[in-house]
Amino acid sequence: MGREQVHPDPAGEARGPSAPRGIVVGVDGSDHSQCALVWAAREAERRQRPLHIVTAYSVPIFAASGLDGGYATVDDSVIREGAEAILKQALDKVAGYNIDVDASVENGDASGVLLEMTETAELLVFGTRGRGGFVGRLLGSVSSALPAHAKCPTVTVPLICADRLGETTADKHVLAERAKSGHQPVENVVVVGVDGSEQARVAVLEAAAQAERFSAPLRIVCAVPQYNGSLAWVPAPMDREALFADIKVQLDAGVAWLKSHYPRLTVETQLVDGSPVDILVEASRHVELVVVGTRGRGGFAGMLLGSTSDGILHHAKGPVLVVPDRDDPRLADRASFGPILGD
Repeated sequence: MGREQVHPDPAGEARGPSAPRGIVVGVDGSDHSQCALVWAAREAERRQRPLHIVTAYSVPIFAASGLDGGYATVDDSVIREGAEAILKQALDKVAGYNIDVDASVENGDASGVLLEMTETAELLVFGTRGRGGFVGRLLGSVSSALPAHAKCPTVTVPLICADRLGETTADKHVLAERAKSGHQPVENVVVVGVDGSEQARVAVLEAAAQAERFSAPLRIVCAVPQYNGSLAWVPAPMDREALFADIKVQLDAGVAWLKSHYPRLTVETQLVDGSPVDILVEASRHVELVVVGTRGRGGFAGMLLGSTSDGILHHAKGPVLVVPDRDDPRLADRASFGPILGD
């Protein structure tokens, strides 16, 4: 078992977030964060990287209602004790993993704490929602802020996949979903959505590395939605057949490029007709991980930080890895393998 450390703030004073490396996971004691914690611990073990567990709280300030005016603050000692108890529970839960673990209580806004930690972290993991404290707002405005502004990749772990992580939950929405959909076997496959953008190629490289960690094949999926109203005049049957043939050539060239960097990786492509979000959400039911970039050409990742992000992150049935836009020297030789989708 790895080392365990807790970094409390004995004086109870506000301080900036620590600068952890490796895998960071936010917890608040909810079932949602327990799933995120288990996934993060397994990922830390796969990567042989340290795990940093963090919880955060803000001390409420109340406006005085009396004639004296001013503001009153609440003694944060009880709140902090509760946060430290959550960390202790989390440390106990991951005690059996062969990883180095430490933990910290941070005083501040949850999104600000997490985003600052992504400056040094390798990966940020969080649940879809929680008790209203650390991750309670993550599928409101904060859910967009984290993938959009994080400096490292982020993984969102929905509660619906608790059973595949060996966790239990009494959440009525999850139980109703399971009753409706029945048992969903999970393939050891990593799926990545592409649309021909450079951001998507960055996501493909990250997905390939993740597939190798899972000892899984990589499935590259390109979804082609129906023409919108502005293109309704296009003769659809003939043009879509030509479009699909062209995309297939470019996908094959992309696979050849990827295999030059990951020669041992099994790679397959899937060119499908339909809504990228619907296809991605459905895939998340059956595979270990779905990977997307933060933005693209308007297909899989083009609107990820707008309405598409709501569709993916709110409705995904498995973990979703969002890869931020960044430079990668391996992109330089892509054109030498053949035509590039969308160019």
